Amino acid sequence: MKAIVIGAGIGGMCTAIALKRFGIETAVFEAVRTIRPAGAAISVWPNGVKCLNFLGLKAPLRALGGTMRTMAYKAHLTGATLTEFSLDPLVANTGERPYPVARAELQAMLLDHYGREQVSFGKRVVQVEQDDSGVTAWFDDGSSDRGDLLVACDGTHSVVRPYVLGKKSERRYAGYVNWNGLVEMDTAIAPPAQWTTFVGEGKRVSLMPVAGNRFYFFFDVPLPAGLAEDRTTLRADLKRYFSGWAAPVQRLIDQITPETTNRIEIHDIDPFSQLVKGRVALLGDAAHSTTPDIGQGGCAAMEDAVVLANVLQTNSLGIEDALLRYQEKRAGRVRDLVLKARKRCDVTHGKEMTITRQWYQELESETGERIIRGMCDTIQGGPLA
Repeated sequence: MKAIVIGAGIGGMCTAIALKRFGIETAVFEAVRTIRPAGAAISVWPNGVKCLNFLGLKAPLRALGGTMRTMAYKAHLTGATLTEFSLDPLVANTGERPYPVARAELQAMLLDHYGREQVSFGKRVVQVEQDDSGVTAWFDDGSSDRGDLLVACDGTHSVVRPYVLGKKSERRYAGYVNWNGLVEMDTAIAPPAQWTTFVGEGKRVSLMPVAGNRFYFFFDVPLPAGLAEDRTTLRADLKRYFSGWAAPVQRLIDQITPETTNRIEIHDIDPFSQLVKGRVALLGDAAHSTTPDIGQGGCAAMEDAVVLANVLQTNSLGIEDALLRYQEKRAGRVRDLVLKARKRCDVTHGKEMTITRQWYQELESETGERIIRGMCDTIQGGPLA
């Protein structure tokens, strides 16, 4: 059996590694010549960690991951602690630790584990066709390849998705802009083993530890789409949006490097139930493009890869039957994640400020139990719970 994998991002590489683990031949094609991951870092929560463990990446992941033992919310103007609690109950309930990691380093880990030299770069898919015996993919350089199935891991702007769905899916602007990057760890900004988030005005500033004595940081601001802002105005933009915020926030803005800080308008796509068409399957952002508000986009792609490999390995009624079983196992799960992230997004970013202010007030009496219970509910819905 041969699987064509379109896309060498997190979802594509996890898929290729998982299929290879079961002896399935894979051919991986990536549109760009050099992968530049979208976003500086990613939170790999215990459900994602278990998937990477399953793929044989337990030790490499831990070498890249930051030590995150506590979680805290801070008042935006004073920096006073609204709530702070241990993440040990999360670990005890889920059986794994969360690992924030730099995206580029995670991507490199996956490529190296699979075999970077086995990936065909600069191959942008333009057309897919299938018949009773297989699938053919054509690329923009005129070349093609044929396999028994095709897995589209080509992201939120997926070329293959319209083929599977029979229509285009419009991206929905979530209403806020996210700036993110990496900065040297500084205890004057936040404790080194804590996920620290400053909240107020429907905005947030968050820091997570990653390996190499660094913080992953992000700023969120509700804004109209399409503003004329880029790296040249970045520091002034952040100073304006966070004027009057606590001293650690100002210190962070002073220390970031605009040239390596990303500015992203956040979008998602309404969830859909059809993830396969015959011998073609959607996976990762191609199948469920979500906002990052519950940190499950990458983890969901890792889950997809594990489930897909397992159904192909354990079912003997043919490829199309196995892919339908993949769809059955994943469609409801990823729909829930997209909608849960959207709901969290609206509360966090002041879609209705009365609700957001109520959340701020609730944080002052939060012991951590409610937040951790919600996180566990999300994490334990994965295939390796």
